[in-house]
Amino acid sequence: MKQIPLSLGPEPVFSFDNLLPGANTQALAYLQGLTANSPPVFLWGGAGCGKTHVLKALAQAWQAAGAQVGWYDADTPLPWELPAQPSLLLLDDCDRFDLGQQRAAFTLFVEAATHGLAVVATGVAPPVDLDLREDLRTRLGWGPTFELRPLGEAEMRAALRREADRRGIALADEVMDYLLTRFARDLKHLMRLLDRLDEFALANKRAVTVPLLRQMLADEGMTG
Repeated sequence: MKQIPLSLGPEPVFSFDNLLPGANTQALAYLQGLTANSPPVFLWGGAGCGKTHVLKALAQAWQAAGAQVGWYDADTPLPWELPAQPSLLLLDDCDRFDLGQQRAAFTLFVEAATHGLAVVATGVAPPVDLDLREDLRTRLGWGPTFELRPLGEAEMRAALRREADRRGIALADEVMDYLLTRFARDLKHLMRLLDRLDEFALANKRAVTVPLLRQMLADEGMTG
């Protein structure tokens, strides 16, 4: 019988301190200076460029300062309600909102303007190119818009190395090379793969190696 390990590894920490800025220095600097009553900010980019990580880092920074943060995404069930004393509203992956969620998001924008709340939203494209109701598209595009760009290879390696070190994984160069040459360079996907690999290594009481990674992928019905 295969042992199923408990998730004893450290929980992911999302902060500006562990974000590698890459080509996104301007956007991150702007967000770190964000205050209440700032115009809404929209971040866009493809999968794996770090949009959700940035929002979570922003939430962590505001909560550490005592602010209440409202988080809304396509998996947040309706109705969408404001926290008791909100300061910051975060709307993740707006392009995935259904019609009911789009109506709710527009209502949040109206309430944010009324109460002087900061709003930061994300999507896969600039607001003007999103398939959303017009009034919501307009609100999303009111303020500064930043494109988040994926990390380069050196920064991707640094991010994976840092996460492996945080977990106590001895990640050999050949494992890193395998991950970066056999899979899409989507940091979110690679981090999830590293998480599964860590659990698989614990369950099998083996070191993290390329053969172990291949065995895990074969067990999952994946190719690699």
